[in-house]
Amino acid sequence: MKLDRLLAKHESMGRNRARARILGGRVRVDGGVARQFDHEVDRFMKVELDDVVIQAAERLLYVMLYKPTGVVSATVDPEHPTVIDLIDDPDRGSLHLVGRLDRNTSGLVLLTNDGRWSKALMDPAKKVPKVYRVQTRDPIPAEAVAAFAEGFYFHTEDLVTRPAKLEIIGEREARLTLHEGRYHQIKRMFHRVGNLVTGLHREQIGELALPDDLESGQWRLLSKEEAGRCRGEAATGPC
Repeated sequence: MKLDRLLAKHESMGRNRARARILGGRVRVDGGVARQFDHEVDRFMKVELDDVVIQAAERLLYVMLYKPTGVVSATVDPEHPTVIDLIDDPDRGSLHLVGRLDRNTSGLVLLTNDGRWSKALMDPAKKVPKVYRVQTRDPIPAEAVAAFAEGFYFHTEDLVTRPAKLEIIGEREARLTLHEGRYHQIKRMFHRVGNLVTGLHREQIGELALPDDLESGQWRLLSKEEAGRCRGEAATGPC
């Protein structure tokens, strides 16, 4: 929202009067004088007029959660515990998920109340990598590496998956890096090479990996720097 519009709305004055106050140096945004009436402000910014707060800044929240299997990637579910149920924070109701994991998939889940940050992370054009550890029913053939790198045609969506990096780390275990998130994509990809996924765990999003000291079911707030690293650039607002 433009600063003059916010000021006019909260003070019940016209846009011209609001602009006069801004140009006169009477308005501060996050502690600094704002003299441009088209200055963009959002709900996470503190706005003052003549040292009177007309908009208090809301908390920016960036949350890392180690999702256990059996927990639903949702804010509300009538049958199963959700990721929100695991978070003990007074503002957890403002959070939304940045991507999802299946109920039987464990690992890194991100939540936030910053819509621009989550949108950037989920933007296919950004190609934010996501790293998974995969267990399979049968041994993984060496030729699967090239098949994953080439991509698979999904007739339902009429598309070819982006090149994926498959690293075989055990007879029935691999590490897979994707730059997209299609419906049941990993299971469908392994099905194409004649195998069945028996275990799936997300280890990393962007440069942000689950730390060794975070146990299943636990969560913590991300720092400004971590939030920025997650998508390879500065996060909205605090970074």
